[in-house]
Amino acid sequence: MLILASIMHLGKSALPKKPISDDDVDWLSLCIRVLNDRSPILQSIFTRACRQSLQDMIGTIDLTKLALSEAEKNIVKTDVDALINFSHILTNVNDGKAVDELELSLLQATEGSKKKESDVSTTALSKVYQLTGFSDPIYAEAYINVNQYDIVLDVLVVNQTPDTLQNLTLELATLGDLKLVDKPSPITLAGNDFCNTKAQVKVASTETGIIFGNIVYDVSGVSGDKSCVVLNDIHIDIMDYIVPASCTDTEFRKMWAEFEWENKVSVQSNITDMNQYLDHILTSTNMRCLTPKQALDGDCGFLAANLYAKSVFGEDALANISIEQLSDSGALSGHIRIRAKSQGMALSLGDKITHSQKKEAGA
Repeated sequence: MLILASIMHLGKSALPKKPISDDDVDWLSLCIRVLNDRSPILQSIFTRACRQSLQDMIGTIDLTKLALSEAEKNIVKTDVDALINFSHILTNVNDGKAVDELELSLLQATEGSKKKESDVSTTALSKVYQLTGFSDPIYAEAYINVNQYDIVLDVLVVNQTPDTLQNLTLELATLGDLKLVDKPSPITLAGNDFCNTKAQVKVASTETGIIFGNIVYDVSGVSGDKSCVVLNDIHIDIMDYIVPASCTDTEFRKMWAEFEWENKVSVQSNITDMNQYLDHILTSTNMRCLTPKQALDGDCGFLAANLYAKSVFGEDALANISIEQLSDSGALSGHIRIRAKSQGMALSLGDKITHSQKKEAGA
């Protein structure tokens, strides 16, 4: 007890270069209280329960490392018997992608004309954005093809009038960390005709970006100012650039102390199960839970977990979930704290979580 008390006094004095933290003071005070009271319950907690918890934590860490190493070993970049596709026997199909004719014919022969029902959110239709209304003189919709560092917009333009439109130009602008690489060239569109035009946008960081613009054109045989159709905004989903990642507890605490941008989101959800809410957040943000499952087991009325993800640009994103279940209503209450090196990353993840909570509440 004398040694513990001396350590506390030394830490609070001006002699050490770094003063003692409040957590260490609380732990030392608890140890002094245990030695002073000598309660059998406290002795059992310190000598048995704490030791067992430490063993469980070490065993969980070892199992996690073993699972990660096994997963890395099982990744096969290229099989030894993988076929080589030669470009001379490839043909271009309607979507511009090269397809092996032999493989395509075998697939059609084996599957026939069978169609599988699929969710629209997981198909290419989820990437189609309507840019104008059906009653506008020009109807436009865009298919968003997201690559690693750029976005290709394949815009379908339909002339819904019998007039010939000249100098029809798709004018785009960006908001956020996006840059328009090439602008579509002007085209001439006959009456009730359609065409496709493409635009490429460069992505520099993981930040919520907006693409907006309009379509301007001249009507053949009509003098005057150019006609203009304003396009709907296209919001770029940052989830296309965020992937789950892993790090140690020491690295997580170090990054948590270094990152200066923090976004705090309140928990507002109809979900009453805490583990189910955690799974919902993991699915919505593409983050990985660093807290072991063994630490989340049980029903104690509160839950705390650390989440981590990394963007394709090398940006780190940290999150801490601290929620509790109210005893009177059973609803969840708490906060989600997000930390990142850049402000855009923290705000974008916070907006994504808020949007997912509203979407889940309205479902």
